[in-house]
Amino acid sequence: MQLRIQAVSIARARVIGTVHGEAVLSGIDKKPVAADRVTIGQMGIAGDEQADLSVHGGVDKAVYVYPSEHWPWWQVEKNIACHPATFGENLTLAGADENDIAIGDRFRWGDAVLEVSQPRAPCYKLAIHIGRSDAPQLMTLSARCGWYLRVITPGDAPVRESGLERVSQSGGPTVREAFVALFDRRAAVELRRRVHDWPALAEAWRRGLAAKIPVSPG
Repeated sequence: MQLRIQAVSIARARVIGTVHGEAVLSGIDKKPVAADRVTIGQMGIAGDEQADLSVHGGVDKAVYVYPSEHWPWWQVEKNIACHPATFGENLTLAGADENDIAIGDRFRWGDAVLEVSQPRAPCYKLAIHIGRSDAPQLMTLSARCGWYLRVITPGDAPVRESGLERVSQSGGPTVREAFVALFDRRAAVELRRRVHDWPALAEAWRRGLAAKIPVSPG
């Protein structure tokens, strides 16, 4: 499988709005890069920045991917115009969605090797960025969330006429299954346990699931 890159986008953190009179600082307002190549390190693409590393960025959330396959749904069903980085993603891709990608799958992009670590959990900054207060809820209810990649092998990668080539499949839960396991109250305990126990899952997502799994007696 090869996922075609439609855009590579980055941003420095800046004030994107206010909530209750307080300035909201975020790196969500990303723009496509003009360079022909980018450098990918353990913390993400060079030149990209996150404002709050407790919930964004870090080793397990180094690169955020969003599939353009979802654009028709957002545009036609929800009247939200879509373009590269609408959802604050670093990589706008075509060729697969959350049902096709599993936690632990690995992809090669230029010299770099990246591994799927967790789905994206929507937050209020998405609502500010898009200008729709219901955007996080719509993402949660539809599970059109995209996914994060950790960097296994740093390196340089091309921006133009480029793609991510899947070099290994983990056989683990899909990104959609991992998202549903955490956010859908109807999710089966067996699914939550399977996702929780998958070795490649980001620790933050694992902790969230642990709180939803009943402790076995004894």
